[in-house]
Amino acid sequence: MFSIAIPTLNNFNYLKITLESLEKNSTLDNEIIVHVNESSDGSLDYVQKNNYLHAFSKERLGACSSANSAAKLATKDYILYSHDDMYFLPDWDQILKEELLKLKDNLFYLSGTMMGPPGQHIEFDCGDTYQNFDEKKLLQNYKNYNFYDHQGTHWAPHLIHRELWNKIGGFSNEFDPGVGSDPDLNMKLWNENVRYFKGINNFKTYHFGSISLRKKKNLSINKGNRTFLKKWGMTTFFFKKYYLQTGSEFKGPLTDPKKNLLYYFDLFICKAKLFLAIFQK
Repeated sequence: MFSIAIPTLNNFNYLKITLESLEKNSTLDNEIIVHVNESSDGSLDYVQKNNYLHAFSKERLGACSSANSAAKLATKDYILYSHDDMYFLPDWDQILKEELLKLKDNLFYLSGTMMGPPGQHIEFDCGDTYQNFDEKKLLQNYKNYNFYDHQGTHWAPHLIHRELWNKIGGFSNEFDPGVGSDPDLNMKLWNENVRYFKGINNFKTYHFGSISLRKKKNLSINKGNRTFLKKWGMTTFFFKKYYLQTGSEFKGPLTDPKKNLLYYFDLFICKAKLFLAIFQK
């Protein structure tokens, strides 16, 4: 039912946890697609040995280009984008299927709720590295920890219909290695009249954090926020606050922003930053 696109860069020990969790905790007929960058750690051998659909690049690509490469191999109706350092909790795909049955069309963006060390939706520490990861503790306790269905999310893992993914061209490669790419994806969806942006409490993943391809310290981080500002004429903060209403409780499809005094004041700040960004390298 789902094509799961996972970009990875020499992150074998975490990738293995991600793939094993998908094998153990899925219930539907899904396909896993991995884009392997470089593979100096045996990742390519592993995905080949286990017959995963995959793409490979000898050079390092960013998260955007890698995810798009994986998505091109998708054959299912829905594309789920995932980092390579996530553990998928049981029945995650059944939960998504049940959510899809509630929808009338394919104009949606669904995402999960991340558990893990500080910085995730739910702070529940079952280890911050593959060495100290306590899978047993996680499986015994994850149902006792909840967030809420939230509005305007822009984090992985997230689900988009394949036709819509192809229509907007997936991630924008100018955001490689990845900073700012998620809000940009959401903006492109917004411009295609998507207003159903929902983060699902019951769709949980454990996220180690700062491990995945887009946060690798040995990748030069681009000026993602500035790229977004120049492209859309507003900051990512402005977009998430006034359009996506990020972090608030989910109450249904979003509407256009309320253009009050505070809106125009923050928009003025965006335009001032844009003016400065145009003259900066």
